[in-house]
Amino acid sequence: MYHTWMRYFTPGPVHHRLGLVCLGVGLQHGALPAVGPRVLDHHVAVVISAGTGWYRTPDARTHPVTAPALLWLTPGVPHHYGAGRDAGWDEAFVDFTGSAVAAYTELGYIDPERPLIPLTDTTGPRTAVARIARAARRGNPLLEVETSAAVHELLVALRRARADSATDTDPVLRALARDAFLPLSVTQHAARHGMTPAELRLAVRHGAGCSPKDYLLGIRLGRAKELLAATELPVAAVARRVGYDDPAYFSRLFTRRVGTAPIRFRERCGRTVPGGWSNEIPDPEHPPVIGSRPSA
Repeated sequence: MYHTWMRYFTPGPVHHRLGLVCLGVGLQHGALPAVGPRVLDHHVAVVISAGTGWYRTPDARTHPVTAPALLWLTPGVPHHYGAGRDAGWDEAFVDFTGSAVAAYTELGYIDPERPLIPLTDTTGPRTAVARIARAARRGNPLLEVETSAAVHELLVALRRARADSATDTDPVLRALARDAFLPLSVTQHAARHGMTPAELRLAVRHGAGCSPKDYLLGIRLGRAKELLAATELPVAAVARRVGYDDPAYFSRLFTRRVGTAPIRFRERCGRTVPGGWSNEIPDPEHPPVIGSRPSA
């Protein structure tokens, strides 16, 4: 015995330019029939929230599936899977495609080499699927855009829920973020963790989908923008606060990555906060509440 609900969509050419489009969504539970063997021309994320089943790889090996888990079905790759014969499982699936898939794959959010991935829980992914299901009502004029946004949300939620990398608690990433503004090289950061540069690169690539240099640079430039926009600190002082002893190098790097010089960024994005807050360095972890007054 099983229960199933599904909807399928056909986004138009302009919607495909959003980068990701949702092609279908389904919610099923029970002793569902096996799927495949088959091959698709798009991606599907199958989120198993409860129960057990199996997944058969193209080399004919069968792997047990125990919830919570994620099945990645990728284009051109044969797949064959099914719920357990007795109680079955609780499944949600989302079909999607688009040009942004390549970037999400490069960043490690989609992993074609690992079709079966254990999850810590499915609350976040199921919330994103629920958004798609609610948007799927007949006659919704915002259907394609709402479901596209929810697919982006789903990929982030699945990345966060992976059992092999809890991004909020990754000690290496947390330590790098804490020390990002120290004037240290990647080699020096690695030494602080008792790692070789190659080991640090692997850890950061696995946890954040980028190199240590890019991870640190993103944090540094983000903080530099905040200081440029909300304070009157000289550019040289901003450079030192985010870890660059050479203001000229900082300005060249900022210009190359941001597309405009630090002083031009300040002219465009600078803010004067009522109450004199522009004289205080903003704390990203404790934003002021609208209507509150700064402490004396």
